[in-house]
Amino acid sequence: MAGRADYDVLIVGGGMVGASLACVLRGSSLRIGVIEAVPLAAADQPSYDDRTIALAYGSRRIFEGLDLWRDIAPDATPIERIHISDRGHFGVTRLAASDAGLPALGYVVANRVLGAGLLKRLEVSKNIDWLCPAEMRDIRLQPAYAQVDVRHLDADQTLTATLVVAADGAHSAVRAAVGIEAARTEYRQTAVVTNVTAGVPHHNTAYERFTDTGPLALLPLSGDRCAVVWSAREEEVPTILGWSDGEFLQHLQDRFGDRLGNFTRVGTRAAYPLALTRVREHVRGHLALIGNAAHTVHPVAGQGFNLGLRDVAAISEILMDAVRTDADIGDVRTLRRYADWRRRDNQVIAAFTNGLIRIFSNDFPPLALARNAGLIAVDLLPGMKRGFIRMTSGLAGRLPRLARGLPL
Repeated sequence: MAGRADYDVLIVGGGMVGASLACVLRGSSLRIGVIEAVPLAAADQPSYDDRTIALAYGSRRIFEGLDLWRDIAPDATPIERIHISDRGHFGVTRLAASDAGLPALGYVVANRVLGAGLLKRLEVSKNIDWLCPAEMRDIRLQPAYAQVDVRHLDADQTLTATLVVAADGAHSAVRAAVGIEAARTEYRQTAVVTNVTAGVPHHNTAYERFTDTGPLALLPLSGDRCAVVWSAREEEVPTILGWSDGEFLQHLQDRFGDRLGNFTRVGTRAAYPLALTRVREHVRGHLALIGNAAHTVHPVAGQGFNLGLRDVAAISEILMDAVRTDADIGDVRTLRRYADWRRRDNQVIAAFTNGLIRIFSNDFPPLALARNAGLIAVDLLPGMKRGFIRMTSGLAGRLPRLARGLPL
């Protein structure tokens, strides 16, 4: 393969999903290239900033398989319990790691910590070329390989690859260049993210509180701090960002309540529009889409990055199996195994998160009664609770070897 193309696998996008795939494939016989637009150490590198990410327990297993978890663990705050409620209504669900026999339901990690761990592994990988800063200008899928036009180091060049993997985000330039259609549903909500200091210990409990303007999540961090993901209506966001720190804390207190005492400090606020994105094709010959290039979901239940990481685990397993059998990693028949495998997980998580938003944003009285009865049912029925935990922890369905704690 390498004799026919510059790279066996050319990853477009060196954010956390693209870098995770490169990390899985490091040390393999494949020659890997990674195209990334923003220098990895730059202050405006969006994948490695001070935002936090909720890692499902299944994602921990994947990072353990990459020998990365030991670097992440010291700065990862475990989520031992989750409290789910419907503001102004009676329904509540309480989940605990012990309900499913797990040490934690998930972990909260700063993007920069995860990014640093990935880069530490990749910087010493001899089979990986980092093209950064670089921009993908165009892509042409040929019968035997893909041609990719790249602007790198102020020069234009054309690279060839047996397989191009698009990991370049929700507004994927690769996806647009090859004409793969994406159905995008705007939620007309924006996530305002920040962190606050709570007045009482959070005891490693995460809170998901559904409100009339969207879900409000508080995730445990070290030192009695909490990461805040406040989903607000689009028209409210300029006002929320314009509040003083004191005003923001007071409005957050009014919306969340006093379960964590009085909030006393708030960090920098940022805002990110929310949408559901579904693509019609995950693969073509010599091309595969992963992460947000293949799907975006609402951040409720913290599934987005974990879904992309399972894409990484699945496609890497398909590729390494192909290498072992001397199959063509760019052949559409090989890549359809990845697409078929990931389709159900993507559909289930998209339906789950989208359903939560639709159901909990409607105050039609019979629906409000039904959803609150549903919360109580999950809280009281052990079998339903375990199933819910396994899905949200990334442990349901057909799992890749890495997600089962097995080597590739």
